[in-house]
Order: sequence, then structure tokens, then C-alpha cells
Amino acid sequence: MSLDNTAASLDDVLVGEAVLGVYRQMFAALARDSGAVVDDPELVDVAETLLAAFADAGEDGLSREQMRYVCRRYPAEVFENRLRVLKGLGAVREVFPKPNQLRYRASFTSVVGLMFVRRMMLDGGQSEMHRLLALEQLNVADPRMTPEQARDGADGLARAFRLWSVELVTLTHGTIEELREQAPKLWGTEEILLRAERLHGAILRRWPQLDRTCTDLRAAIYAYGDASRRAAARLSDSAGTTRNLTLLPPETWRTFTRTASREDLAAVLDGFVFDAAAPWHEPSAVVTAVEDGPRATPPRPAPPRPSVPDPGLSGDTGSDTAATGRLRELAEQVLRGRDAIAVEDVLAEDWAAARRMLADLASLHLHPELPYRLVWSDGLAVRPEGCPTWVTPGRLERTDR
Repeated sequence: MSLDNTAASLDDVLVGEAVLGVYRQMFAALARDSGAVVDDPELVDVAETLLAAFADAGEDGLSREQMRYVCRRYPAEVFENRLRVLKGLGAVREVFPKPNQLRYRASFTSVVGLMFVRRMMLDGGQSEMHRLLALEQLNVADPRMTPEQARDGADGLARAFRLWSVELVTLTHGTIEELREQAPKLWGTEEILLRAERLHGAILRRWPQLDRTCTDLRAAIYAYGDASRRAAARLSDSAGTTRNLTLLPPETWRTFTRTASREDLAAVLDGFVFDAAAPWHEPSAVVTAVEDGPRATPPRPAPPRPSVPDPGLSGDTGSDTAATGRLRELAEQVLRGRDAIAVEDVLAEDWAAARRMLADLASLHLHPELPYRLVWSDGLAVRPEGCPTWVTPGRLERTDR
């Protein structure tokens, strides 16, 4: 029994080393050394250039001098470091394992791994999820597939959907800039949900005993759907009515104005003209534009009418006796027994007081119960030395005589 246990342990070690070997070859192009990821895009370019040269070289491979010639535009120390890392992780190997080997070949796994990373950069894993769902659908239709394999595939998909939904929830509650940067992860959500639900139904129909596993998969799919819809809704709200995600959100502008220096603000505002003359628009055109413009919220429906007869308008006009008395007293104080007086003689030197006086005179003119009115002429008098500097001739008149 001890020998069997030892053999099983050795097999486990060999399987683990094989898996690690594949991982090393897949991500060798992204490794700075055997234990860290690159932090310079140029290092990835060196690996990609080398792998492309190996693909063109064929079965003969490349020598060290040929590899250096292909990467001649990179510094020598950068090339030597990348070649050492690629050889150490198995992405570049000797054609024949013997001493003083001069020719090398590239690993197919490394090329595929780099292609996988490039696809991940484009859409954040959307295309890989489509491929994974399509592959699992083919596996479920394969008569050779066992329930254990189906369970493992469903568990992996459920794990992926749960992690994806957690990431989308984090993006929804984070900054709008980060959500816009990760917007490709929201593309094709409905198609992914449709494929996942079809796969879930196919597994459950073929292996009913996997109902618990399918329940976990269905819950993970629904969680991903809810998270993606909430993230898409916030992304759509931030884009405004233009639905243009290339426009910067208001949060970015506010942050810039709070943190930018005076020189940066001046550079942004350079070329703008302030206090320009406002264009004239016809009032009817303005009303039409407002009525035809898009509404942020739909109009509220009218409330239901009561079943009892409508008594009509009330006779109470809601007049304010105190306000009416104040206006009448003000008018008599301004007129001082006369039938009319010029408005310019009533205005004070202080603009704030004159503004209040004009408002009261307009109220006198508009009040239906008071016998006063304002009459304005069409002229405009300009007095540079006076205050105010321009005056439109007008009179406050009494109408009850």
C-alpha cells in the first residue's frame, strides 16, 4: 500500500509539473524574469518579434546571431535578458538537446498564449467566453462525454460567471472613468446569456443527476446578467443623451478644474471668446424647440377626473389685501396728488433700490384692482454722465380720473 501511495504522489507531481510547464510557456512573453511580469511594453515587443521570426524560419530554427539580427533595433542588454527569460521558461529551446547547440526553435504554446493575451486586450475576455461556451456545447453533444466531465465544465463556467459578476459590480460602484475603460466587458451580454442558458438546459436534459450543479450554474448566469445590466445602465446614464462614450464625463472635468494649475487651465481656455453677443431668437422658435426637444423623463399622465359634476372656478381670486394696500400707498406716495409722473424721476441713484421700485411699478400696472398703469415710449435716451446711463421714457399714470 505504501508503494501505491508513493506512486500516486509521484504521478501527482508529474502532472503538476506538466501543468506548470504549459503555463510557463504560455506566459513567457509576458515575464520579466522567472517570477515577475513585465512592466515595459517594449519587452513584450521583443518576444513577439522573436516568435514571428521563428515562424518564418521553419523547421531549421534560428541561430543566436540570426535572433540578434532580427532584434537589432533593441539594445543588446534588452535582447540578452529577454532571450535568457524565454529560454528559462521553455518558450525558446534547442533544436537538439546536446552541448554547444547553436540553433533554437520556438514553442507553439508561447505563440498561442501571446495570441490569447492580445485577444484579451481587445475585449476583456468576451471572445474567450464565447469560445468557451461554444466548446462546452460541442462537448455536451459528444456521446463520449461523461457526467464527471460535464460537472467539471459546469463548475468552471459557474466560477467564471461569478467572478465576472463581482468585477462588474465593483466597476458599477467605482469611478465612471474605470467603468468606461472596461466598457468592452459589457459587449454582447445578451448573446452570452443566451448561449449559457442553452448550455445549462442541454446539461440538465442529458444528465438530470447534475441538477445541483446546474442550479449553481444558473444562479451564476443570472448574477452576471443583473450585474452587466446595472453596469450598462450607469454607463448609458454617464454618456447622456448623445450616447457618446468618447466624451469625458462631468466628474473628470470637475476633478481637472480642482487639481489643475493656472497654466493648465489657461491652456484649455486659450482661444475661447467670453461675453460674446447673444443671438436673437424668435420667442415662437424657442417655444417650438423646447416642446420638440428630448425629455429626460416621460410626461406624467393626467389624474383621473372625479365622477361628481365640476362646479367651475371659484369666485375667490385670492387677492392679498395687505399687498394691495401697500402698492396703493406706494403709488400715492410717488404721484403726490398728480395724475402722472415720469418714471426716470422716481428712480433713485442706487441701482438696487431702483430695481425694487421698477418691480413695484410693474406690479401696480399689472394689478387688476388698482387704477394705475405704466406707459412706455419707443425711444432710448443715452446719458453718459447720468445714472442710469440709458433711460427709456415712461410714465406712471392714474386711470381713475
